[in-house]
Amino acid sequence: MEITIGVQHVARELVLETDQTSEKVTKDVLKALEVGAPLEFTDSRGRHVVVPAGVVGYVEIGGDETRKVGFHNI
Repeated sequence: MEITIGVQHVARELVLETDQTSEKVTKDVLKALEVGAPLEFTDSRGRHVVVPAGVVGYVEIGGDETRKVGFHNI
């Protein structure tokens, strides 16, 4: 699932893929923003991303649908 994080005063978004469900990510984001804790994620490649809650502009959480890879014959 893809997570896109917009950071205030930064032109580029943070985009990462995670194996967590959208419900789990949503719960974690809402809790972190509520208490002012940083958003912390580990992506599917093992990279750890930490964003301070005070600079989060938005968080876009993709669906749990897996990407389809392959070729389509027309």
